[in-house]
Amino acid sequence: MTAHDRQRAPLGSAILGAPTESVRRQRIRVQTLLTLSLAGTHLVGAVIAATLINVVIPGPSVLTLQFLPVTVILVPVYVIAAIVVGSVAGTRHGLRRLRWAVEDRPPTVAEQRIALNMPLRMTLQQGGLWAIGLVLFTTSFGIIDPDTIPKVSLTILLSGSTVCGFVYMFTEFALRPVAARALEAGAPKRNRLGGTTGRVLLAWALGSAIPVVGLIIIGIFSFVRPVSPARFAVTVFVLGAITLLIGSFLMFLTVRSTVAPIESVQFGMERIERGDLDASVIVYDGSELGELQAGFNRMADGLRERERIREVFGRHVGRDVAAVALGGEETLGGEERDVAVLFVDIVGSTTLAANHPPGEVVALLNRFFAVVVEEIHRHGGLVNKFEGDAALAVFGAPIVVDDAAGRALRTARTIARRLVVEVPDCRAGIGVSAGRAVAGNIGAEERFEYTVIGDPVNEASRLCDVAKAVPGRVVASARALADAADEEARLWSLGDEVVLRGRAEATRLAVPAGSPPGGSLSSEDGVEELPGSFLPRIGEDPLG
Repeated sequence: MTAHDRQRAPLGSAILGAPTESVRRQRIRVQTLLTLSLAGTHLVGAVIAATLINVVIPGPSVLTLQFLPVTVILVPVYVIAAIVVGSVAGTRHGLRRLRWAVEDRPPTVAEQRIALNMPLRMTLQQGGLWAIGLVLFTTSFGIIDPDTIPKVSLTILLSGSTVCGFVYMFTEFALRPVAARALEAGAPKRNRLGGTTGRVLLAWALGSAIPVVGLIIIGIFSFVRPVSPARFAVTVFVLGAITLLIGSFLMFLTVRSTVAPIESVQFGMERIERGDLDASVIVYDGSELGELQAGFNRMADGLRERERIREVFGRHVGRDVAAVALGGEETLGGEERDVAVLFVDIVGSTTLAANHPPGEVVALLNRFFAVVVEEIHRHGGLVNKFEGDAALAVFGAPIVVDDAAGRALRTARTIARRLVVEVPDCRAGIGVSAGRAVAGNIGAEERFEYTVIGDPVNEASRLCDVAKAVPGRVVASARALADAADEEARLWSLGDEVVLRGRAEATRLAVPAGSPPGGSLSSEDGVEELPGSFLPRIGEDPLG
């Protein structure tokens, strides 16, 4: 299995399956892994013990006729019985204490503690079988020949310690699915020695310290009962080779149990970097590595919450405003900007609300604003605010864009064209202006909003009123055309000058080229009558 495959395995290994599989299948998988690993460990331990006692450890040979009842009858019977009891009965007894997992329910605090301590419990159970064997065999061989007591006891002690180390590692590995479900209820208090430090110390003790202690004991006994140099050399060589082999494998298991949770977090980080904020990891380790996994999940939850807030914030105030707000310090005040402003308002909204149910009015407004917002965003503008049945859009703030006036004019034409086709039962006037304005935050320290204040905003609002009575219902100021690029400005035609309501100076009007002439103001539109003709002069150069 490659490192990438290990990262993708939710429990650190493909043979452990996934937490989403059925409870019955997961139970069969866990019981099979436990039974095979325990039986195999005991069997290998028995082979190591036989090798040590017959080949490696100096002392009287036990392969003589006087030891035949013990070596042929007692040893095989007990080894087979210990393997069956330890692997089969021990596994069943351990899983009975995990009944909550089989019943597919959350564990209690006591059940959670039992589940997380199960590797240690099963290790002590298997160690008890080796302790019984230590007493039984040492006594049996010692009754026949007391000189065999040191040799037999040392051999079983070394082999049993090694077996216990592997039992703990294999049991902890096989019970990861159960530990993952137990840790869903929260991380319990743990002893520092029960974490990564304890694993490393265990691997060092069983893979290095205990075998070295065995060599030291053998060296001491060689002074009491001298052995030949050749025999001592064989003892050191074989015991050293076994130590290297077993120690390396034990250290490998320790490293894998430590690295697997880190790899799961690493793979989760890669998903986050790719923009997948739904990334999470299964917490299956009860040590500080499990805290790392849980910490990653908390971080991912925070990122998802932040993204949700950003999305909601962006929908309420505009994504550009949200980006600016989240990217720096927000203070009251603003700065002068050259902007273009588009104001769009529904014609006859009062009549519309009076003659239709509220639900129909809301549905119509949503269809209307869907077109407006889409086109404003598509052309790089900001929907600064909604005012009932009207909307105010700004081009050039807070993000500076090229040809802000041209973008606003193009947006106005596109919205007008789409509304006729897509929302024919909703008429709207659109006004466009451009010029210098102040863009920034207004309000109080506790509550403020981003807005644009200045003459272009007022002028766009008044032009929107005028547009409601103009064929095509789109009117812009000559100043907006002057600020726009030639490509867009040539698509508009200039008309007469008009003094807009509330203003002292006249504003020269412009409409999209090709708009039908004619049109008059009516009280239904809510627009005051304008002095003079404001119809466009078809064919007049808008730039000149």
